[in-house]
Amino acid sequence: MATTPAIQTEALVKRYGRSGATALKGLDLTVGEGEVFGFLGPNGAGKSTTIRLLLDLIRPTSGTVRVLGVDPRSSHELRGKLGYLAGDFVVNGRQTGRELLDYLGDLRGGVPRQRIDELAAALDLDLSRRIGTLSKGNRQKVGVVQAFMHRPPLLVLDEPTSGLDPFLQQQFVELVREASGNGQTVFMSSHVMSEVQQTCHRVGIIRDGTLVAVEDIDDLRKRAVRKVEVVFGSPPGLDQIAGLQEPSLTGNVLRGRLSGDADAFIKSIAGFHVTDIVSEEPELEELFFTYYAHPQEA
Repeated sequence: MATTPAIQTEALVKRYGRSGATALKGLDLTVGEGEVFGFLGPNGAGKSTTIRLLLDLIRPTSGTVRVLGVDPRSSHELRGKLGYLAGDFVVNGRQTGRELLDYLGDLRGGVPRQRIDELAAALDLDLSRRIGTLSKGNRQKVGVVQAFMHRPPLLVLDEPTSGLDPFLQQQFVELVREASGNGQTVFMSSHVMSEVQQTCHRVGIIRDGTLVAVEDIDDLRKRAVRKVEVVFGSPPGLDQIAGLQEPSLTGNVLRGRLSGDADAFIKSIAGFHVTDIVSEEPELEELFFTYYAHPQEA
């Protein structure tokens, strides 16, 4: 039995002002229930506009939007089923973190204090301090807690780890994985490629208001380039090496770039005495930038 998509847009257009500047140009997007979906693109591509439309913070010029099966313009109940976090979490600074989270938890039907405490501990967040005294990074931690604490069916996250250090970014990744394991859907805009690689099932790449690609993250990994370094007992000739892009040989050390199937490369070095081999984790960033700059070449 088919499930209702968590997010679905059809021919979605958004123009701003009298000049008619177009932020979205007929966006067709479907995000499945329980999916972690990365929404990627350069600044000004239309990511935040899309998110604001999903949350009914702005209205479309034309086209349709469905969030958890309903039009966000006509459902007040939908808000309680969402967890939202922008890149800069701004609230009344006179409250403590505890006071704010208790208040928001009550609005959402009640959130156990233990749940709030567990999230705060994972992020090393002091809930007794007034929010106005917090650094941007600590204020963003409060935002992470309020988005995740009620375990909403759909999390909408717009550059969520802005201001967080690398350790806390990893804690955020664990929260996303936990949410995915619970069957929650996560729609996430991010410039942090490690987050995307570690959490997302699929990514949509938007450029100038147009969705230029939707890719399975595992397929992207297969196409991503790995840097390879091989140390030989005695150097082979470069013409004896197959499957390696941009090969170079310095003494006994072979360097190059490897993408896709590694079979031909492995077989070509198997006849030599290999003393060491290093293959870096493939990076997807170069593929993404290819889409951003030249989508027809990706």
